Amino acid sequence: MSVPAIDIDGLTKFYGDVRGVEELSLSVSEGELFGFLGPNGAGKSTTIRLLLGLLKPTDGTASVLGVPVDDRAAFLDVLARVGHIPGDPRFYDDVTGRKTLDYFAGLSGDDRRDELLDRFPVPLDRPVRAYSRGNRQKLAIVQAFMHDPRVVVMDEPTSGLDPLVQQEFYEFLREERDRGVTVFFSTHILGEVREVCDRVAIIRDGRLVVVEDIDDLLARSGKVVTVQSPDAIDLADFDFPETIDARIEPDGSLRLVTSGNYDALVDALEGYRIDDLEVRETAIEDVFMHFYDEDDGEGAEDGVAAGDSAVTDDEPGEAEDTAEPSSADAEESADA
Repeated sequence: MSVPAIDIDGLTKFYGDVRGVEELSLSVSEGELFGFLGPNGAGKSTTIRLLLGLLKPTDGTASVLGVPVDDRAAFLDVLARVGHIPGDPRFYDDVTGRKTLDYFAGLSGDDRRDELLDRFPVPLDRPVRAYSRGNRQKLAIVQAFMHDPRVVVMDEPTSGLDPLVQQEFYEFLREERDRGVTVFFSTHILGEVREVCDRVAIIRDGRLVVVEDIDDLLARSGKVVTVQSPDAIDLADFDFPETIDARIEPDGSLRLVTSGNYDALVDALEGYRIDDLEVRETAIEDVFMHFYDEDDGEGAEDGVAAGDSAVTDDEPGEAEDTAEPSSADAEESADA
């Protein structure tokens, strides 16, 4: 049985009395594109910092390529085979893109630099201060992949990229997966997860809600049925076990999320005249909101308003209790 590329067991981090993550356990296989979703303060950034050895956990363990993160000497060698795109890449403004990449090449190598620059070109001889947001992001992509890492940890990597470059990056990630590279993809754009990732973990308040294949997650979450009727629809008629969610929209139509067989739904609809009926797959945004609304309806308070398709991630006390410096620190701050 092969060793997971990323293995997290009972990982816990508290900032004083504030929970960052608690009892987090998941495993990511080699050659997997793994999505990581959660709203503001859910624990995504804390997880990434723990995974890179930039924070010391309160409890639990994490390993990358079979090496425990807390084995500092051995993990320094592993970091040479890890790429990282932080959520807000920062580089020395007065340094050119070329010298920035030279610096990172000195840390881990740059065998694929030219190939990546052909695909994600940036003005190498300009100082980074002159770069657009998109060019800064492309520079971060090149530095993260140019040493041909086996594992790449990314935090919102498409931020600032125009749509054409985003699609090119998605295709590049699929190619990397096919080469056996493992990608841990934290993103606030839910549609990216469905388009790119093999599996997804949803995290809430520092705890995992679900880890599942994208297709299985969508199938288990049912289908969306929209019914237009000239009659006044009574939601009580659709309160049966297969119903995941039911609501009357402002235009008077019924929006129903249902799983299982459709016998009860068909029986309930017999009492209404139907102008239009649509059945579609559940959007990943609907699945995400289902997990956040099903218990207490606090999704908007956690940074997700009804109908939004994006969430953010700002967590408390991220600067506290940092681990001793390592080569991952350079990738975290991109100070080159």
